[in-house]
Amino acid sequence: MTQQTPENTDTPRGLAFAITAYLLWGFLPLYMKALSHIPAAEVVAHRVIWSVPVAGALLIILRRTKDLQAALKNPRMLGMACITAALISINWGIYVWSIAAGRALDAALGYYINPLFSIALGALLLREPLSKAQLAAVAMAAAAVVVLTLEAGRVPWVAVSLTLTWGFYAFFKKSLPIGPNQGFLLEVLILLPPALGYFGYLTVTGSSNIGASLSDTALLLGCGVVTAVPLIVYANGAKLVRLSTMGILQYIAPTMIMLAAVLLFGEEFGRARMIAFPMIWAALIIYTVPMVRQMRKRPG
Repeated sequence: MTQQTPENTDTPRGLAFAITAYLLWGFLPLYMKALSHIPAAEVVAHRVIWSVPVAGALLIILRRTKDLQAALKNPRMLGMACITAALISINWGIYVWSIAAGRALDAALGYYINPLFSIALGALLLREPLSKAQLAAVAMAAAAVVVLTLEAGRVPWVAVSLTLTWGFYAFFKKSLPIGPNQGFLLEVLILLPPALGYFGYLTVTGSSNIGASLSDTALLLGCGVVTAVPLIVYANGAKLVRLSTMGILQYIAPTMIMLAAVLLFGEEFGRARMIAFPMIWAALIIYTVPMVRQMRKRPG
């Protein structure tokens, strides 16, 4: 007999899944840095291609392939999945490029801002009311972006683009009426034809890095595992922990990205970032503390 997990309860298994997913995402820049000499578009193509067998094997093991078959026959669901697939592929491309180009700090900033952008998106598109604390947090995050813009003379487009693509991806993903594992496979299947086409073009023109060296080939083939596994682990963990707990744990990955950028990649923190990052951290505290209190007051 399977025991039902209470909706508002943290389970050890759920915490293990969630923390593992965010740690894997935190270490991902190290993997992508090893591929920094390979064009971002080629890396993204391999992330798509080799994610298909990983995600497909999982669905076969779980015996959930019928859900995918039904989705492929539903034009509305396919249309929505095309939107999420396009957003996640753009997000991957910007992320891979940012690590290779020495902009990992901007990537970390983007993922720090993302939860604040999500609540702003909910207020604008879903008319969800914002508390004073949430409004202050969003305003502080916006002010941090202004600080970086004024210092650099340009909008920090990497951070903003990652925030927008992941934020809208999560927004539309919520409306996709299919399980997270099935949805991920559906997205990479939609992206598979252009990815294979691009891979074929690179192969014919002699530009492909598959076969260039044993290390490059192994890293590119491993892109499916490092892409699919964290997403699948996260999807399973999210069902077994509180929303407030996931809200706190999600800061693990950008913190690890930031530390890797400064300590391992030698990126300069700079005066503007010394102002902007603490503003973002303060905004996240303002956003998180009331949410945690509210969740803990509810009966579990």
